[in-house]
Amino acid sequence: MVDVVVTGIGLWTALGATAQTTWTHLLAGKSAIAFRQPFPSLPAVPLAMVGKFPLDPDTLVTETVKTAVADAGLTVPLADCGVVVGSSRSYLNRWEAMARGEQSLEPWLSALPCGLSHQVAQGVGCQGPVLAPMAACATGLWALFQGYMLLQTGQCERVVVAAVDAPITPLTLAGFRRMGAMAKEGCYPFDCDRNGLVLGEGAAAVILETRTAASRDSPDGQIYGQILGFGLSNDAYHISSSQRDGTLTVANQCLQRSGLHPDDIDYIHTHGTGTRLNDANEAYMIEQLFPRAAVSSTKGATGHTLGAAGLIGTVFSLLSLQTQCLPPCVGLKQPEFALNFVDGSARWPHPINHVLCSSFGFGGQNVLVAFRRGKPTITPLVSR
Repeated sequence: MVDVVVTGIGLWTALGATAQTTWTHLLAGKSAIAFRQPFPSLPAVPLAMVGKFPLDPDTLVTETVKTAVADAGLTVPLADCGVVVGSSRSYLNRWEAMARGEQSLEPWLSALPCGLSHQVAQGVGCQGPVLAPMAACATGLWALFQGYMLLQTGQCERVVVAAVDAPITPLTLAGFRRMGAMAKEGCYPFDCDRNGLVLGEGAAAVILETRTAASRDSPDGQIYGQILGFGLSNDAYHISSSQRDGTLTVANQCLQRSGLHPDDIDYIHTHGTGTRLNDANEAYMIEQLFPRAAVSSTKGATGHTLGAAGLIGTVFSLLSLQTQCLPPCVGLKQPEFALNFVDGSARWPHPINHVLCSSFGFGGQNVLVAFRRGKPTITPLVSR
């Protein structure tokens, strides 16, 4: 097996346009969720938007990738490089505008789902493999897995992995509202009074490299963490409802493939959407396997960014390893489950060496990834 490490990160959420701003606000327990009415034909609902108006995914992903490339100390063009960009909605905003007659049909080719990965590949000068996975809300971690496998199979020595979703569109809002999945007031993961998810805009990007390449090209460069392994499974059960046993299956896979024991896990960045079923199933997995691990969800702060959520969670997981601070479970007031939830304090009294990040998507898509702490000498993004 090849050691795969993360050497650069980029992040843009409703909490902030950079990883540092987002992380600082998150550790302070802030939430970007507010009642918004971006479309006059639809009622105001709680949303986590980057700006006053809905953004195009191109804007989000392009800037986020630029930040990650610079953070890794790289310069374009990156010819010997792979690109993986995941999105569950892609250019849905453009297709809806074309359907309403508000946008010409002429540029339809550039709005295909693979367009985001092509856009990023052209931006970084990539001449290696270019992939565009989609696995509902598990898309971000699937993108990370595909980038990881490109390195494991020797296709390249470096991969730009990104995930983005700009889900504030009439169809997406109406669809989730019709399902009864939208929260009425806010997002309260694992809380007794949780009543649904809140949609949010966001993008994340990471630079993956083999440890050999990272050490050769930048001996003193930063390493945020190492990817130890993944668990990937499908419930084969229901289009929108998850199956409780599926969470155990994917968690055990991840542990086995990462060479870890449940007691090795210090922190779990959960999927934690704030819906009744998802949170209950995920809490069951943690109660059974990881009763001592610290636990939090960040969707009460950023909203649910759908296909980008897993990679945004990856960046938060890596920053937890780097800074030895844990993000609080924003929105949680009265826990329904007896888990070791992170409260408002960002400091954690025990070393954080191994972290899990989870994603669960429609269609029964389940993904967990395990990270190990990188170099402990990296300057933290926040002072302690």
